[in-house]
Amino acid sequence: MLETHPFPPYLPQGARLLIMGTFPPQPKRWAMEFYYPNPTNDFWRIIGLLIYGDKDKLYNPATRSYDLPLIRQTLDNCGIALHDTGHTIRRLKDNASDKFLEIVTPVDLFGLLSQIPDCHTIATTGEKAASVIASITDTPAPKLGEMIRDDRHSLDIWRMPSTSRAYPLALERKAAYYARLFTSVGIL
Repeated sequence: MLETHPFPPYLPQGARLLIMGTFPPQPKRWAMEFYYPNPTNDFWRIIGLLIYGDKDKLYNPATRSYDLPLIRQTLDNCGIALHDTGHTIRRLKDNASDKFLEIVTPVDLFGLLSQIPDCHTIATTGEKAASVIASITDTPAPKLGEMIRDDRHSLDIWRMPSTSRAYPLALERKAAYYARLFTSVGIL
């Protein structure tokens, strides 16, 4: 069964960084209708830790709920856009694992970038997203934590660790990779 991406791209005016995962998990895993909706995903904990010094600033583990207005405000203030690399996908198993996710139609990357003209940096959250962007831009996929320059499209393309809890890296170590990226873009 094919699935089409459920969320519109989040493209704040003046965005300088586009962070791209692969595809959201199934709706039964969502705690909100926005990017990185799974309460077990570390994405919003990393953002909270780096921007506010508090991993739980954007997520309340006691209520298992996100502060979506604060998330949007944070993204707007930091100039961070969000979307995923899969527009249409097929799940090969009944889970959210990238390993069992077939990208049927990739995102229209250059259509997205045309809407955020100040953005010249893309960061992918994981190996599969990195390979999709590499295919679209006809560049090699960067190594974990590294950046490649795509001179043809005037882009810096970073590969960050997956924010999934299934990726075996402590939150603080994941955040250190993202801190390097954020510093390079001028967010930190």
